[in-house]
Amino acid sequence: MKYGVEQEQDWNALTDKAFRALVRAEVEAHHPAALRYPPRRLRWHENKSWYLRMAAKGWIAPGWPREYGGMGLSPTKLLIFIEEQERWGIARFQDHGILMIGPILMRFGSEAQRRRYLPPILACEEIWCQGYSEPNAGSDLAGLRTEARLEGGDFIIDGQKTWTTLAHDSTHIFVLARTDKAAKKQAGVSFLLLDLKTPGITVRPIRDLAGHEEFCEVFFDKVRTPASNLVGELNQGWTVAKSLLGFERIHIGSPKLPEYGLQLLVSVARARGLEREPVFLDALAQLQLDVAHLGDVYGHFAAIVGRGEPLGPEVSLLKIWATETFQRIADLIIETAGDCGGLAGSVQMGDGRIELLAPFYKARPTSIYGGSNEIQRNILARQVLNLPG
Repeated sequence: MKYGVEQEQDWNALTDKAFRALVRAEVEAHHPAALRYPPRRLRWHENKSWYLRMAAKGWIAPGWPREYGGMGLSPTKLLIFIEEQERWGIARFQDHGILMIGPILMRFGSEAQRRRYLPPILACEEIWCQGYSEPNAGSDLAGLRTEARLEGGDFIIDGQKTWTTLAHDSTHIFVLARTDKAAKKQAGVSFLLLDLKTPGITVRPIRDLAGHEEFCEVFFDKVRTPASNLVGELNQGWTVAKSLLGFERIHIGSPKLPEYGLQLLVSVARARGLEREPVFLDALAQLQLDVAHLGDVYGHFAAIVGRGEPLGPEVSLLKIWATETFQRIADLIIETAGDCGGLAGSVQMGDGRIELLAPFYKARPTSIYGGSNEIQRNILARQVLNLPG
């Protein structure tokens, strides 16, 4: 079966220099200049034209194997591809289908599920969101209360998910639900796929501190999904979930946001005439080293993913490093801006305008979602360092 667009050539046969030049030329020639380095998460209607173009070109899934419609990039080429997008300030889209459910179906899904769901993901015809967190079950995800009971050929789902990124832009959702209430917390959970148009689903946006509606609550009231939408074995969804969280944490651990923050920081310092001030230069150098080292560690984990190998618990290190480095950068931007540091919206700084608080708004939740950094430290302590509980 043909899953996606036929690739023009074997990209891995190119030299790294030639491949980087090719990707750079593509993004610089066709990505809309107005969408570079947006101060907030873009909605699907704002950046879909770019990603539909990438889908038509066959470049929407650079890390997927070619047999499943991806570019089949080697770890090195994949890093180059990501680096060039980040260098040009290309915003993420609602990419849970590409980064999460696609790899999950390749690993745990049935052939029928892959044939049904992978092609529309590649074509950006079906957009996915993640139904994990719940009220009182965020970082402690195993405490989830959403239930699914099997009746005939359907699962019937009741419950609630929250902090669901861009659910109002999505067509489908993957959900963790408890299918055996008598089992221990991390057992008796199953991984299910749902169409968001199914009767009984209500999506309610959440307005955040910056006035944006990136997150949503999703309610399930006797929602039916076919039993064929169970991914993996019944009551074994925690295994699937852990694999997916590894994919999520490596993405959250990308150096993209810290690198963007450094660019903004330097711009603010230049506008304030502080770019040569010794105390500022010392703080900047420390952050630049942290971001450079983050890039090296990110490359290590990206190579593991590129080889098709599972990520171990040590990937938690990446999320802690990236999110807390970005928070320090955001704080220094405000400090460097002086009296302007607390002004919301676009602020005149030198010859241009900068949204000084945008990095601060972005940085606050990053250490919480995807499993809070406190939880990540516990994982490292217990599963990597074997420290006593």
